Amino acid sequence: MTISIIIPTYNEAANIGRLVQELRHYGSAEAPEILVVDANSADGTAEVARQAGATVLPAPKPGRAAQMNHGAAHATGDILYFVHADVQIHPDFAATIRQAVADGYPAGCYRFRFDSEHPLLRFNSYGTRFKGIMSRGGDQTLFVTRELFGQLGGFREQFVVMEDFDIIQRIRRVARFLIVPQDVVVSARKYEHNSWLRVQLANLTAFSLYFLKVSPVRIARTYKAMINHR
Repeated sequence: MTISIIIPTYNEAANIGRLVQELRHYGSAEAPEILVVDANSADGTAEVARQAGATVLPAPKPGRAAQMNHGAAHATGDILYFVHADVQIHPDFAATIRQAVADGYPAGCYRFRFDSEHPLLRFNSYGTRFKGIMSRGGDQTLFVTRELFGQLGGFREQFVVMEDFDIIQRIRRVARFLIVPQDVVVSARKYEHNSWLRVQLANLTAFSLYFLKVSPVRIARTYKAMINHR
């Protein structure tokens, strides 16, 4: 089973080269297919990604859901692996994902830990070992077979935020979903630019609006107003 790695980017020049190099190094004996879908970054993200060995696709429109769908449409792998640019992947990701699919899990994600020893962030990380939907997120990376992704119709592009929770919910209705008992490392930059409480309140608000079936546009507008995105 071949794996295509899809990375949506916007102004991620500081991270994308390191990530692509890690993916190529740990991917397998053969260089994995790495597709970076860039939303017209102004910091040279696309060129850094190309120099590191990725295939760069210009995003037809901005937004992670649209970018990831565009990458999936151009991918050739049997398994699609969606990764955020600021994540440090697990060295065994390729073998682990293939084994999970072979064991009957057509989709899944990793647990995570932050690149910070802050006690409240360690508390957040601990929660990702549990199955609840509120313990999930795109930063944990997501693998899904091409077949299942196609059956689901991909990510719903009306979700500017919460697109990862939406697709995981839809996956769980029709297939087994594995939480890999290994960690990826997630950037704490959102918490560094905001307080822990501010981020938690923004996340809780977005979840509440999502479960109340508020329009995705309003969810995104509310969330972005609560968070400093420097």
